[in-house]
Amino acid sequence: MTSTPTAGAPPSSRLGCPRTEGGAGLTSAEGERFHNEGYLVVPGLFDPQADLDPIIEEYDGVLDRLATELLAKGEIRSSYPELNFSERLIRISQETQRLHLQAFDFSLPQKNIRADTPIWVGPAVFKIIRHPRLLDAVESLLGPEIYSNPVQHVRLKLPENRAVFDPQGRNLDGATVWHQDNGVILPEADSTNILTIWFPLWDVPIESGCLQVIPRNTARGLRDHCPVHGGVSIPDPLLELDQAIPIPLQRGDALFMHRLTCHASLPNRSDSVRWSFDLRYNPIGQATGRGAFPGFVARSRARPETELHDAERWAELWHEARQMLAQQPVLRPFNRWDGKNPTCA
Repeated sequence: MTSTPTAGAPPSSRLGCPRTEGGAGLTSAEGERFHNEGYLVVPGLFDPQADLDPIIEEYDGVLDRLATELLAKGEIRSSYPELNFSERLIRISQETQRLHLQAFDFSLPQKNIRADTPIWVGPAVFKIIRHPRLLDAVESLLGPEIYSNPVQHVRLKLPENRAVFDPQGRNLDGATVWHQDNGVILPEADSTNILTIWFPLWDVPIESGCLQVIPRNTARGLRDHCPVHGGVSIPDPLLELDQAIPIPLQRGDALFMHRLTCHASLPNRSDSVRWSFDLRYNPIGQATGRGAFPGFVARSRARPETELHDAERWAELWHEARQMLAQQPVLRPFNRWDGKNPTCA
């Protein structure tokens, strides 16, 4: 099985031109653009080969172990080792009629956490969360005391024409609906300066289901969200949909978003999986919005000894949180929306 970055996805025309080796951060013009627009595209933040290929290789192993387990249980006819990552994941998902996305995620679900709930907290993932160029850019917007917020995910979206459906005929993982990242955390973090960084592992052109954003809309504050299948969504009448713009990215690029920027994804109309990470950071000492999940100090100029550099310890923190939540579940939901707002009618 290949672990090349273009396996199952269109090749990138960028062969690897990272911005700098560190210390530069964002320019003042980029910072101003972020604050004015509510988002910023940072081209070439990562070196595709040096930074992203190790993650792809690590996830090849995750998928291989999942396939081996499913084959042993008789849930699939083959482990499909000859297929690339995208084709293998699609084949396994269709054959089992399940997405298995939690096996790849580096966060826990919002409910029904068990002692054996799958989670992947590998060293390559930890390394990208602490990437120096990424933290330099984050420091330009948040300041030098940076906390890794635990509201973080890997996104593996199957193509629409090869999707997996539930018994009601709903796509189990279709296009992401319109929302604000502030809307998927608890009110205790409403004043927290949370910054989202979204980046693809493979190229994400428009047809692959790139994100779309509504620029210059953060001043309106938090919009009402309504529960929908698999999450929450801002009702269309509350959105300036005519102003939405797509944000296609190449591997190595990153999209920075304000916590109040309205965004969604387009449907994946390609033939392969759309693969991306979204990470979040906030200043040290501010609420994360999911206090039961473990964050860590990613950078501290004032107290560098508090930074976490140990990938194994990071994994242990998540495993300990999983064990605790399995024994003592969180009694309140992780979001504030109950659907009783008149806008949800």
